[in-house]
Amino acid sequence: MPMLRPALIAFAIAIAAAPAMAQVPRARDGKPDLTGIWSHASVTPLQRAPANKTLVVSEEEAKRIVDGHSVGGYTVNELYNSSAYSDPKAGPPPKGGKDSLVQAYDFFWRDPGNKLAFVRGEYRTSYIVEPANGQLPLKDPKGDAERRRLDRELREQYNSDSGGVAYEGPEVPNLGERCLIGLGNTGGPGMLTGSYNNNYRFVQTADYVMILVEMVHEARIAPIFATAAEARAHHKPSAIKPWFGDSVGWWEGDTFVMETINVYPEQQQNHGFTISPKAVITERFTRASEKDVVYEFTVDDPDTYTQPWKAELSFYPSKGMYEYACHEGNYGMTGILAGAREKERRWAAESAKAKTKNIKGGQ
Repeated sequence: MPMLRPALIAFAIAIAAAPAMAQVPRARDGKPDLTGIWSHASVTPLQRAPANKTLVVSEEEAKRIVDGHSVGGYTVNELYNSSAYSDPKAGPPPKGGKDSLVQAYDFFWRDPGNKLAFVRGEYRTSYIVEPANGQLPLKDPKGDAERRRLDRELREQYNSDSGGVAYEGPEVPNLGERCLIGLGNTGGPGMLTGSYNNNYRFVQTADYVMILVEMVHEARIAPIFATAAEARAHHKPSAIKPWFGDSVGWWEGDTFVMETINVYPEQQQNHGFTISPKAVITERFTRASEKDVVYEFTVDDPDTYTQPWKAELSFYPSKGMYEYACHEGNYGMTGILAGAREKERRWAAESAKAKTKNIKGGQ
């Protein structure tokens, strides 16, 4: 009997572990199955707000933070309680006050999430977990802020009535306006939460993992290799810079790893954080249970950051995906450019009128 005790102990351990293992669906090749439709909607930001001193908070504190969170001037509760179509017969909103805010969409389509990110059984106040302060470790934070400020000013100038820089052609609007890639880095690499369209379809085979991003139906496809070294050997030449970069993948135990390099430089317009052409972004997907996938990504970019930094969030099952009909009917760009031409005509007429007035005044 004493000889059997180790075996009995091992058998008992296996029985105890079996239910937890059974909660993780597996593909035919034995790997955890990531296939499904998922969402990572939450009001947790990439960087921790100054008011939140810790990464992890209690459920009560998480609720308090969400109750005070604002989206477009509305609290999360107001946003979700007002999820209805606009009344086309109601007329224009009144001037002044919160009710006068003009929204780009009916509230029905806004879905930023109504809770903090819940990762590994914890409520999180930032996606960034390293460094511990929850902030991007930028080498030149002032320079980065100035770059983004100038970009905003340029966009405002595009939309001004002053003549300024007009929409001279379809190349001028940013990538989101042109419906080439989604807004706010929802497509990654480093897939972040936006105000809407936070659904994803994962399809996994023995040879590939495909991630279909709801906004704007972008498909990220990573071939799977046996080892990290083999995967990296199959990166494309550096001259090839696809949208969302050049991604390859491999399995490390039960975690799928995807490494991305050579992100198309123009994508920086819509990226949720600054990266240089040398950035290496490593994403990790772990099927933690039947109902969640823990998602981590690390950004290694010595040209931009003082150290590699890491973010964590979770995907949870979603009921489905919407068709993202960007520029419905494909008339959006036509309207943008037609509006720009009209602004130019008005500006030219006003300029000619002012010039004539000056000439007459001089006489």
